[in-house]
Amino acid sequence: MKTLETSGVDRAMASLRSLFEPTPLQLNLHLSALYNARIYLKREDLTPVRSYKVRGAFNFFSKVIGGGPSTKTFVCASAGNHAQGFAFACQHFGVKGMVFMPVTTPQQKIDKTRKFGGDFITIRLVGDIFDQCYKAAQDFVTETGGTMVPPFDHADIIEGQATVAAEIAAQLPEGETIDRLVMPVGGGGLSAGITGYFADALPASAFLFCEPEGAPSLKRALEAGHVVTLPKVDNFVDGAAVARIGEANFAALKRFSSDQVMLVPENAICGTIIDMLNVEGVVLEPAGALAIAALGLLPREAIAGQTIVLVVSGGNFDFERLPDVKERAMRYAGLKKYFILRLPQRPGALRDFLNLLGPDDDIARFEYLKKSARNFGSILIGIETTARENFTGLIQRFDENGLGFEDITENDILANLII
Repeated sequence: MKTLETSGVDRAMASLRSLFEPTPLQLNLHLSALYNARIYLKREDLTPVRSYKVRGAFNFFSKVIGGGPSTKTFVCASAGNHAQGFAFACQHFGVKGMVFMPVTTPQQKIDKTRKFGGDFITIRLVGDIFDQCYKAAQDFVTETGGTMVPPFDHADIIEGQATVAAEIAAQLPEGETIDRLVMPVGGGGLSAGITGYFADALPASAFLFCEPEGAPSLKRALEAGHVVTLPKVDNFVDGAAVARIGEANFAALKRFSSDQVMLVPENAICGTIIDMLNVEGVVLEPAGALAIAALGLLPREAIAGQTIVLVVSGGNFDFERLPDVKERAMRYAGLKKYFILRLPQRPGALRDFLNLLGPDDDIARFEYLKKSARNFGSILIGIETTARENFTGLIQRFDENGLGFEDITENDILANLII
């Protein structure tokens, strides 16, 4: 079912060459060996703004401006990659742009957006959350007659993002066919564009969509048969944490089954970020790691021998987040756990506990939670180890020695309060 005119996408791709060369489609030897398959990465983290978002923004500007000078003021609301792509396009076309960002936006993202837009953009910090920021942008458009540049829900944005697929088609080695194409989903612009471009070339079953577990807007919409608004989202994967998929995007994607949408735990994404950084030296943002993380959740036998293309959507990673990402990755891998211990208030009790630790167990955190108890004291302890099975033996020794404990590693409420 054809949902996109490839000729328009090809023209958009040709226009993009005034900005940057095609991002590489790289055969990744590490992942290929790991999964016994041919794994290609489409490196959208290597665009000038380190994400694919510049493609849609550029195409939107091109269509509105039409090649001539413009006195329009363009407007966007974003705290991330869309703002940077928008700013880059403003400077390229020499037009004025107004960027609305939440007050809570990290300074690093504000600075990068200002760098890409230069004197052509103005940044306004409004509201504590995106919804407030977006409302302010809409009000500005109404009051001034400005032109809103949407992040994903527009035909020209979808067409621009589809240039990712056009480049993949041109870059795939001769004779190679794609068995599976894996792409992240936030608002749906990228996935609508890619699936539309390949509609006549690949069967519907070849596409695998991946969303953060805490923001399943496409999966819930496909299950319901219409667009739904999620009551809440986990914003950890900020580049794909969208509460409502775009109307135009869902129209292009509603032909797919909800079973083709894989929900990826946020902590699994953290493991992928750490692995790609340590092994490959590739810096990925959480949304950029989604497709690679999804691959790790598939049965190995189901993908062995296949040719698989993974869209790496972005690399705008704030390294201030690295300690948290590493922490979550270790917890997901089963290499770190947190316990609340109930130790008797007697001499030698702590020494007895330490003797229960194995040779590869290391105490990463130790904190008294309640010091005034007469007979017992409560302790928060974090333990790191080298293999997840080490915890099986450790917990068995806890039980055998009558040690009172509670594993709070996966207890989100307690973990958020005290870890």
